[in-house]
Amino acid sequence: MPTKIAQGPQKTYSQEEAFNASLEYFKGDDLAARVWVNKYALKDSQGNIYELTPDDMHHRIAKEISRIEQKYPNPLKEEQIFDLIKNFKYIVPQGSPMAGIGNPFQIASLSNCFVIGNEGQSDSYGGIMKIDQEQVQLMKRRGGVGHDLSHIRPKGSPVKNSALTSTGLVPFMERYSNTTREVAQDGRRGALMLSVSINHPDAEDFIDAKMVQGKVTGANVSVRMDDDFMTAVESGLAYTQKFPIHSPNPKVSKTIDAQKLWSKIVHNAWQSAEPGILFWDTIIKESVPDCYSDLGYNTVSTNPCGEIPLCPYDSCRLLAINLFSYVNQPFTDNASFDFKLFKEHIAAAQRIMDDIIDLELEKVDVILKKIKADPELDETKAVEYNLWTNIKEKAEQGRRTGIGITAEGDMLAALGLRYGSEEANQFSIEVHKTIALEAYRASIHTAKDRGAFQIFDAEREKNNPFILRLKEADEKLYYEMLEYGRRNIALLTIAPTGTTSLMTQTTSGIEPVFLPVYKRRRKVNPNDKNVRIDFVDEVGDSWEEYLVFHHKFKQWMSVKGIDTEKNYSQEELQKIVESSPYFKATSNDVDWLSKVRLQGAVQKWVDHSISVTINLPNDVSEELVGKLYLEAWKAGCKGVTVYRDGSRSGVLISNDQKKSENEESLTHFPTKRPQILEADVVRLQNNKEKWIAFIGLINDQPYEIFTGMADDEDGILIPRWVNNGLIIKSRNEDGSSRYDFQYKNKRGYKTTIEGLSHKFNPEYWNYAKLISSTLRHGMPIEKVVDLINSLQLDSESINTWKNGVARSLKRYVADGTEAKGQKCDSCNSKNLIYQEGCLTCKDCGSSKCG
Repeated sequence: MPTKIAQGPQKTYSQEEAFNASLEYFKGDDLAARVWVNKYALKDSQGNIYELTPDDMHHRIAKEISRIEQKYPNPLKEEQIFDLIKNFKYIVPQGSPMAGIGNPFQIASLSNCFVIGNEGQSDSYGGIMKIDQEQVQLMKRRGGVGHDLSHIRPKGSPVKNSALTSTGLVPFMERYSNTTREVAQDGRRGALMLSVSINHPDAEDFIDAKMVQGKVTGANVSVRMDDDFMTAVESGLAYTQKFPIHSPNPKVSKTIDAQKLWSKIVHNAWQSAEPGILFWDTIIKESVPDCYSDLGYNTVSTNPCGEIPLCPYDSCRLLAINLFSYVNQPFTDNASFDFKLFKEHIAAAQRIMDDIIDLELEKVDVILKKIKADPELDETKAVEYNLWTNIKEKAEQGRRTGIGITAEGDMLAALGLRYGSEEANQFSIEVHKTIALEAYRASIHTAKDRGAFQIFDAEREKNNPFILRLKEADEKLYYEMLEYGRRNIALLTIAPTGTTSLMTQTTSGIEPVFLPVYKRRRKVNPNDKNVRIDFVDEVGDSWEEYLVFHHKFKQWMSVKGIDTEKNYSQEELQKIVESSPYFKATSNDVDWLSKVRLQGAVQKWVDHSISVTINLPNDVSEELVGKLYLEAWKAGCKGVTVYRDGSRSGVLISNDQKKSENEESLTHFPTKRPQILEADVVRLQNNKEKWIAFIGLINDQPYEIFTGMADDEDGILIPRWVNNGLIIKSRNEDGSSRYDFQYKNKRGYKTTIEGLSHKFNPEYWNYAKLISSTLRHGMPIEKVVDLINSLQLDSESINTWKNGVARSLKRYVADGTEAKGQKCDSCNSKNLIYQEGCLTCKDCGSSKCG
C-alpha cells in the first residue's frame, strides 16, 4: 500500500518560508520557485506545506520508488534514485507523478493523460452521457482526456426518439467542451482533445466549430487524416465520406472535393491555429500497441497535446530526461556529449517508469476503495467505478510508459550546433535513436526480472515498422526481446514540458529557444533613492529597462567571459547574440520545412508521438501552411500543429473582413496577446470591502483586467507599495493558458502570483474575459465603461464587482473626454466630461468618482 505520513505532529512551512527557501534553491529564479511551491510542494487540503524545497520532494519520490524496487531482484537503492532525480538535472518525473508520488493528502492518479471510448454503444444518448461523466471523473483526478467523435452519426440521420433526426457532431463538441470548463473552475484545470475522422460526413462542421467566437473553448480539436484523403488532395481526386466511417456498407455516403475541404482546413489553421492534424494511417501503421487491437489496444484518439495516441481506457505517465546535462564542458571548444552516461540513465529512467506503474496501480486501488465507500447509490457510482476498473486493467496488461526529453535546444547550443541546421538535425536523430534502443533494451532486461507485459506476443509484432527498425539497428536486442519479451507495450514520447522546463531552467521539449534575451520595462518614481532612469517618455513618465536572459544563454555568456550584469544597448545585445550558438536558432528563425523534416526523422524513433508546434510569422501565406502539412505527412510525422503569429485572437468576429469607419478609428492593439504585459495595480473600496484590480497595458492603455476582493486567504493581497508589475501569459502542464502577475520585492527578487484567473470568483472571471475582449479589440475606454455600467446583473456581489471594474478603468479615460448618454446628478445636465477618472459637470462643476 502507499506510504502514509507518520503519526504525530508534522513539520509545516508557511508559503513565504517555502518560497524563500526555493528561491535560494533555484538561484533567484522566482518563477521556478513559485511554480514548484504552488504546484508540486506537498500540501494538505488546509494549505499546510510539508516540503521546504524540491530536495524534500525528490526524497519523497525516491523513497516511494525505492519501496517498489524492493519487490524485484537487484533493487535500486533510495540514494541512487535520489541522485538521478535531484536538482532536476538528469531524470524528471513530469506533472502528476511529481505531485502525486508519496502524497497521502490527495486521492489522485499518477497518469498525465487518458483516452476514453464508446465501444459497443454506438452514439446512443446513454453512451454520450457516459463519456461525459467519464471525462469529469478523470479530470477531477488531475488527468488530461482525449476522445474521438467519429462514432456519432452525422447531422440529419434518422434516430428512434422524439427528435427524429440526429443533431450531428457540433452540439456534442460543445457539451464536452463545457464540461471541461466546469471542471477547470476553482483551480482545477481540465484539458480535452476532441478528434474526428476526415472520413466522417460531418468533418467539415467539426473543422468549422471553433471558428465561431466563444464556441468549443474548452477543447483542442484535431482531424484524423487518412492516406486516401491526402492522396486525393495531392492528385485532385474526389473523396468519399461514410458513416459508419470506412464501412463497406455505410448508412450514409457522400462524395466531396478533397482539395476544397483541404483548403478549409488549411485556412482555419492559418487563421486560428486549429484544427491540428493527425496522420491517422501513419499512427496506426507504426503503433506497436495496435498489434494487439483485437485485445482492446486499438488506438482511437490522443491526449490533449497529441503526443500519446491511446486505446480506450488506457493511460500514460510522463518522464523527461534533461539532455543539456549530458554535455560535458558546455559552450566550449571541447564540448562533447556523454553517450555512456546517457545510456545508463535511459535504462534507469525506464526502470523508474515501470516502478511508477506499480505506484499508479496502488493509486487506482485507493480511488476504487473511495468510490466503494462513498455514500451514494451503487447505480450512481457504477460509471466511475467501472471506468477506473477498466483503466486498472489496461495499465496492468500493457504497462505503458512515456519517456521523453527536454532541453533539446540547449543541448545543441551547448555543443556549438545551430538548431535546424543539417548537422544539428543529424545529431538530434542520433540522440533519439539512442533513447529508443536503450529504453527498449531496458524494458527487455526488466522483463527478465519482472516478467513481460501480460499480453506480449512477438509473433503479433514481427511486421511492425517500428519493431523492424529496432531489429535493423540492433539485431541482438531484437532476439533478446524474442527470448525474454518486453516489460512495456510502448515506451516513448516527446511531450511539451511546460513547468518542467521552468524547473530544469532549459528550453522546452524538442523546441528551440524562444528568445535568448529580451528587455522588459517598468515605470519608476524619479524621486526614489538609487533609481535608474533609462528614458523619459513624451508625457514625462520615467522608465527603467532591464534585461532577461535565457538561463543557458547566460551560462554561455559566463563561459565566454561576457558580463551578465551590464545594461547593454540594443546594438550591443545584437552583437552578443550574433556571436552565440543561439543566433538564427530561435522559434521564429528556424527553417520551417527543416523543422518538419526533423520531426519526421525523429518520429521514426518514438513509438508514441511528438508534441511540436511550427511557429510562423504573421505574414505567411495559407499556401505555405498547406505545404508544411503535406511535407509533414510525407516526412512520416504522426501529427502537426502550426501557429501563425497573431492568429488566435482578433479573427473570430464575423465573416466580413472589411473594416467599418468606426473600426478604423479604434486603437490598434496587437491581434495576438503578447506573452508579457506591463501592468498597473489599482486598489479601491466597494461597500467597505477592499478590492484590487490588475490591469494589463499596451502603450499605457488597458488591454485586459483581472479584479476581485483583496483577500489574505486567496493570496491576492500584495504589499501596498506594489503599484505595477507584469502580467505573464504562461501554460500549464496540460497545455491550457494561465496568467501570472510578477513584481519585484524590496530585496530585488521577482515575486510571482500564479494563475490570476483562478484567484477570483469564477463568475467574475467569465465577465472579465468579456470586458478584456472589448478592450483588446480597441473599444474606447469610455465606451467600455458605459458598457459595464449598462450590464443588468442579478447578483449583488457581481454588481459590486461591476462597479469596481468601471471605477478601475475610468482613470484611463483621457481628461476632457465627453461622457455621452449620462446626466449630472446635481443639475441634470448632459454636459459631462471625464477628469482624472471622475465625471465632472461643465455646467455646475459637481464631480462624481463612484
